[in-house]
Amino acid sequence: MRDRLDELGDTVVAAITFADVGRLAAHREHLGLRFSLLADPERILYRRFGLDRAPLVRIYNPGTLRLYAQLLRRGHRLRRPLDDTRQLGGDFVIDATGHLATAFRPRSPDDRPAVDDLVAAVRRTR
Repeated sequence: MRDRLDELGDTVVAAITFADVGRLAAHREHLGLRFSLLADPERILYRRFGLDRAPLVRIYNPGTLRLYAQLLRRGHRLRRPLDDTRQLGGDFVIDATGHLATAFRPRSPDDRPAVDDLVAAVRRTR
């Protein structure tokens, strides 16, 4: 997504993490984000958006392990997780009136929408 921000025009893009506020700068740098990163350590928004914690069998499934293998082949180093690996994230598009227009709630870490799908969802709100 970060490589296609220019296609979104004046759309506000933000990522929300449950990490402590003090770790936001390190997260933002590690992920190479060019947009806002906000903290929700109490996971209030996670609950409101219906994002659950998944059982380990869904977290470390074949798709996730395949994703890790691809990252290793590209030269990435896997780090020991510092946060809750069972907390699922999500991708949401909120329209100009503040209403939820599109929600992508994955069943596992590898079940994320394609960037094309996210860009199309943003465009539909215009």
